[in-house]
Amino acid sequence: MGTSDEHVYDVVVVGTGAAGFATALGAVDEGLSVLLLESTDRWGGSTAMSGGGMWLPDNPLMRRDGVGDSRAEALTYLDACVGDVGRASDRARKEAFVDGVADFVTTAERHGMRFVRATDYPDYYPELPGGKIGRAIEAKPLDTKVIGDWWSTCRALVPLPIKTDDMWLLERAWSTPAGFVRGARFVFRTLGAVARGQRLAGIGAALATSFLDAVVQRGGASLWLESPLEQLVVEDGRVTGVRVTREGRPVVVRARRGVMIAGGGFEHNAEWRQKFHGIDGAPSGNPGNVGRPIAIAQEAGAAVELMDDAWWGASVASPTPGEPPAFLVGERSLPYSILVDARGDRFANESESYVELGHHMLEHDPDGAYWLVADARHARRYLRNYALDPRALRALADAGLYVKSPSLADLADRIGVDPARFRATVQRFNGFARSGVDGDFGRGNSAYDRYYGDPTVHPNPNLGPLERGPFTAFRVVIGDLGTKGGVLTDADGRALREDGSVVDGLYAAGNSSASVMGRTYPGPGSTIGPAAVFGLRAARRMARTA
Repeated sequence: MGTSDEHVYDVVVVGTGAAGFATALGAVDEGLSVLLLESTDRWGGSTAMSGGGMWLPDNPLMRRDGVGDSRAEALTYLDACVGDVGRASDRARKEAFVDGVADFVTTAERHGMRFVRATDYPDYYPELPGGKIGRAIEAKPLDTKVIGDWWSTCRALVPLPIKTDDMWLLERAWSTPAGFVRGARFVFRTLGAVARGQRLAGIGAALATSFLDAVVQRGGASLWLESPLEQLVVEDGRVTGVRVTREGRPVVVRARRGVMIAGGGFEHNAEWRQKFHGIDGAPSGNPGNVGRPIAIAQEAGAAVELMDDAWWGASVASPTPGEPPAFLVGERSLPYSILVDARGDRFANESESYVELGHHMLEHDPDGAYWLVADARHARRYLRNYALDPRALRALADAGLYVKSPSLADLADRIGVDPARFRATVQRFNGFARSGVDGDFGRGNSAYDRYYGDPTVHPNPNLGPLERGPFTAFRVVIGDLGTKGGVLTDADGRALREDGSVVDGLYAAGNSSASVMGRTYPGPGSTIGPAAVFGLRAARRMARTA
């Protein structure tokens, strides 16, 4: 093999996000030895930085709660929502995803992971056949001290004991009774954890911590940080191991059963972004995601698909080069605000699913300026994640990315949009807000839109007229939560060549693989849910491999 520094495991996993950890979990459950490789100095990937939700239709938690769902309804919804836009989203892969949900959840629970449902969160197209509310699950908030010193190298952001279903209510913590109650609960939950000496965390931090506890601490898996994949070892047409750099030295690791490529997408690879997307990109995910594992899989013969797509969305621009922008999930749905283009026109339903909004921004004007414009009530009534820190606001203002003005006419001048068009846009929108019907883009028509609305605003919880100053405008860019394109795989996560044959010994999952969700985003956690399911399915397949 060319070196004496050689290790042997049953399974080698490249990447430490949900796809990698779920593969390792399956390997541990099958009694296999497993090594997780992380290229950076922090484990957890984009999963640890995320909302941590997993869209898992017809899951065991729903069944325990008596919530109606079924395999047939899940597949009906996926067919209606995703369609068939390529091999990654064919019927066999959709069925494999739905059929693998229960195995992932029950296996994770057997290894000590604890989940809760996001009971109020709708699918992103709930009106389509098979659409539901409450299909997402997440890790129950837990004390990150359970993983000891491992926490210091976790990719997670500041630990807070927050859950997905807190988010939509916390945004209106001082404008609605339900928001106030949820805000109070969150405060007491946080203070209670501090009083007990806990470092309680929820969402992505909780999921990553739960995975590491189950896989590394309980399951005995090995995890190497700062150990980037350099090359796959291929013998007689089969992938039998990896070459990595560890502590500055080349190391060979043999993999008896298989190698999983789960090292994220390529959102931070500027060259690939221009090549495949035509834009530089404004990613919010793991800075270690530069696509190298995908390229290495291609060198071994793997085909790729969906390289031109991403988990798009709108983000408030960052004033600091290299810093991730603030990805907009719920704030753009709140009343008293609109999104306009460089001319001052609305161009889409601001409240639609973020991937749809991202696609519409790309189609409308990929290089143009966009602005989130709001009146004083938007700032006074709602919690906005991009405007919480006064220092950040000052930095945005200094960079010309945040403008505040007593009049809409002056605001238009300062953000560089045509004053007459902008005035006409606002007047038309204000008419829709008073009537309760968005006659241009249907904002507020869907249960998904209304989830992030304000129920005290009538007649439409997503619409409120822009008429009270001072008015604000934040510069919005085409952001993303990661890229969608990667290695083409079968129902068990095995890497495929262009002709459909299997690259023996090689697997892929998560954002290193082409998404089963095609070009859309069926519900909250449609990145992490399939990553976990196909990671576990791949481990089961490896266990059956001699």
